[in-house]
Amino acid sequence: MSWQPEMDELRRRQEMTKRMGGADKVKRQHDGGRLTVRERIDRLVDDGSFREIGSVAGKAEYDGRNDLVDLTPANAVMGRARIDGRPVAVTGDDFTVRGGSADATIKEKDIFIERFANQYRVPLVRMIEGSGGGGSVKTIETTGRANVPGVRGWEWVVQNMGTVPTVGLGLGSVAGLGAARLAATHFSVMVKEVSAMFVAGPPVVNRLSPKQFDKQELGGWEIQLRAGAIDEAADSEDEAFACARRFLSYMPSSVDEAPARGTQTDDPKRREESLFEAIPRDIRKVYRIRPIVEKIVDKGSFFEMGKLYGRSVVTGLARVDGWPVAVMASDPMFYGGGWTADACQKVARFVDLAETFHLPVVYFCDCPGFLIGLEAEKSGVIRQGVRTMSAMFQSTVPWCTFIIRNAFGVAGAAHQNGSRLNWRYAWPSGRWGSLPLEGGIEAAYRADLDAAPDRKAKMEEIEDRLNKLRSPFRSAESFWIEEIIDPRDTRQVLCEFVELAAPVRGSGRSSMWMRP
Repeated sequence: MSWQPEMDELRRRQEMTKRMGGADKVKRQHDGGRLTVRERIDRLVDDGSFREIGSVAGKAEYDGRNDLVDLTPANAVMGRARIDGRPVAVTGDDFTVRGGSADATIKEKDIFIERFANQYRVPLVRMIEGSGGGGSVKTIETTGRANVPGVRGWEWVVQNMGTVPTVGLGLGSVAGLGAARLAATHFSVMVKEVSAMFVAGPPVVNRLSPKQFDKQELGGWEIQLRAGAIDEAADSEDEAFACARRFLSYMPSSVDEAPARGTQTDDPKRREESLFEAIPRDIRKVYRIRPIVEKIVDKGSFFEMGKLYGRSVVTGLARVDGWPVAVMASDPMFYGGGWTADACQKVARFVDLAETFHLPVVYFCDCPGFLIGLEAEKSGVIRQGVRTMSAMFQSTVPWCTFIIRNAFGVAGAAHQNGSRLNWRYAWPSGRWGSLPLEGGIEAAYRADLDAAPDRKAKMEEIEDRLNKLRSPFRSAESFWIEEIIDPRDTRQVLCEFVELAAPVRGSGRSSMWMRP
């Protein structure tokens, strides 16, 4: 006697589940411009590396003799695989089975993959399409009772935010708990014109609102990127998978190790002559910050995150002489680089990411302060700013700051962790103080200006005098700024910093790990 009959039965069941929701539902998925969950996994991970877990879990139909007639799979496909040779945990919603809703979900599968990532310390990728919550309204009839809301297993989602890199790919319509699973990640991507994300979709919202919305109007990629709910939007699913792989390339497998050094392909002593004139002498003129960053870090390594949210600060990952770093840079194209409430939230979340995964922080600072005015006050900018500065002071990773132009006020002070030793350099274009002279002179010297026979001439005299006193060299004399450097030497200085920082990045779970 052999076990061949049982193996034949296993293969038969696996073939049933690989049909997913059936040929008509698969065709509908393809007609909508979307891949099936199994096609997605194959394109995301290394060839042949996916090992499915729970391959025959689902809803079975038996005849009167208890022989299997049909098997509809659970609408989640998950298992272990490799990305760029590294072990990962992967899970994906199958929209062809009950539209990815909880009606066809076996909750234990979702919990298993979260626990696997957490306890075996491997990155987790969630491919999300559907709601995946407590069920649809129809569930009331099929179960004979109303569901009391609860999120069983969410504790593992929270734990993973502080343990392993977690990526969310929103690859279709995502609502309710599905949206929560997408947002509860370190890096999230939608597909333009295909994906949509919302707390509740158009059928619910349109029932309650006089204005009617379609999916893109309610929760399309532009809305969610500008709101900061999503980090990136890709033109296709394949591009979304490439974004996920690239993000993970900067990350350690877990907090128990520091990010690995990549290949050293760029000369650490490379000088960019254009940096010498990158900052205009006229303080009223703006400049483009991204080309500056890209000329300093390893060529082609800058990976921006959240580009449409909190736009006065650019955030992203990069490599410096092969070492992964977290990069922040002021963007004077938006509010002159001043911190808005959403910019503060963006920075706080980014600092938490760096702290969670032991990434040194590099900050190119040109911050004239918090945004001022009535709308700024209504946004609670000072509360958000203080929260961000607190995140900086709670961080333990190495910091290196380059003040390339402005550093004024409380927001300007939030350019480093003031409780730890930091490496701080200024370009000759650096300007700092409690307040910019522009506008501040009138407040501080009102009596002198009012008494002057020529107010404009007096203003120019005071401004000229103060400009000489606030020279960066005066600050350097008192060691208030540690060092002034030639902008063209910035890359070499930064490469020296990452070598010093590498042994002291730390490891293990941070006491202030990241929350969504």
